[in-house]
Amino acid sequence: MGQKKNLPIISNLEIIDVAAEGKAIGRIDGMVVFVPFVAPGDVVDVQVTRKRSSYMEALPLSFQKKSDSRVNPVCIHFGMCGGCKWQHLSYQKQLEFKQKQVEDQLVRIGKLNVPAISPILPSQNQLFYRNKLEFTFSANRWLTSEEIESGNDFSDRQALGFHIPEKFDKVFNVTKCWLQQDPSNAIRDAVKAFAIKNDLSFFDLRTQKGLLRNLIIRTSSTGDLMVIVCFGANEPEASKDILNYIGTQFPEITSLMYVVNLKPNDTITDQDVVCFKGNNHIFEEMEGLRFKIGPKSFYQTNSLQAYELYKVTRDFAELKGNEVVYDLYTGTGTIANFVAGKANKVVGVEYVPEAIEDAKVNSQINNINNTQFFAGDMKNVLNHDFISKHGRPDVIILDPPRAGVHEDVLNTILMASPKRIVYVSCNPATQARDLTILCNDYKITAIQPVDMFPHTQHVENVVQLIRK
Repeated sequence: MGQKKNLPIISNLEIIDVAAEGKAIGRIDGMVVFVPFVAPGDVVDVQVTRKRSSYMEALPLSFQKKSDSRVNPVCIHFGMCGGCKWQHLSYQKQLEFKQKQVEDQLVRIGKLNVPAISPILPSQNQLFYRNKLEFTFSANRWLTSEEIESGNDFSDRQALGFHIPEKFDKVFNVTKCWLQQDPSNAIRDAVKAFAIKNDLSFFDLRTQKGLLRNLIIRTSSTGDLMVIVCFGANEPEASKDILNYIGTQFPEITSLMYVVNLKPNDTITDQDVVCFKGNNHIFEEMEGLRFKIGPKSFYQTNSLQAYELYKVTRDFAELKGNEVVYDLYTGTGTIANFVAGKANKVVGVEYVPEAIEDAKVNSQINNINNTQFFAGDMKNVLNHDFISKHGRPDVIILDPPRAGVHEDVLNTILMASPKRIVYVSCNPATQARDLTILCNDYKITAIQPVDMFPHTQHVENVVQLIRK
């Protein structure tokens, strides 16, 4: 990498700690320097890429000393892909840093009064643990600095892979991803080869034109396999050709679906997803329960570890069999149905209507008769009238998105005054913020971090609260 104009190279920067977004930090002249793909204990020369009044961002150039925490990344895309930014750290070190992240957010930053935090639960699998991946097509693949500096003419610019971090319109070709079990890699490679051979257009993220936009692959512990092809243009014949090819080439696919998405963003939650072949769903299993998962349904992406997470959640709920439980942000009702056998009644609320329909089906197919599910914006659905109608909860389980819980919802929870709250979070920072409000009336009595995403900085955390 050549030196950026007016931005310096820093020599012998000692990396002292991990930071947010999978980066690590060093310090020079009292200023923090954020660097990706390095580890505490590294001494590295870095190229500054951004300079602000209180911090700098930089990329590693060469290592003067390598940390004892380092291991060799298994993936050839490490350093370019933004997915597994901690692959160069030993798994034990990853767990230590995640444990520290939870403690920092709740205690050092959140200033919360907490009991001893239980040791993080490690993931049984560190590779091939994801049950869902989404690949992006691009008409203008990312060229590496080496390719650009070579001066060669690269006419082959089609890509099917992942985004370059912080570059929405840059996608690199994935040759092998270690996150999802077979036949994920084979499907991706075959789709790309067929598209190129048959001159099907790849989506241009800047002009918003092109047929092939996204490829979503979902696997399950039951052996079910869902493939969703997202088209960026309405070309029925070409779309049918590639769908027929996928279905013929991979007969093990149990659910082949497609969506025509003409919007600027990639989300399909507001789009019609059409079943081309097979079923319009797949199934997961957990502790004898079967869960129906549709194309828009959320399900924890690490199936084996989801079971550990839900067991902690159920244990923290301390159900005796006579409780009314509210499962807020219920998704497809996995937690609600998982705890229903130990409760009198479970009420689930979720924003996505299709997920709620799946939650109802999940109760039906498991012969669970003590659940009720409702769709709508949480802050609008959960109010005094709703609680009066469906019963005051003895236990509330929260499993919100990364943004956390809306303040209006927190105030309604305080008004409902359940005996216990179990807060499951994928973002300890917003969890700490919300706990500060809940701790006006509640005491934190147990904390259990769970590693759902090896080789990333992400961590799930479960907190039990008891009414004071």
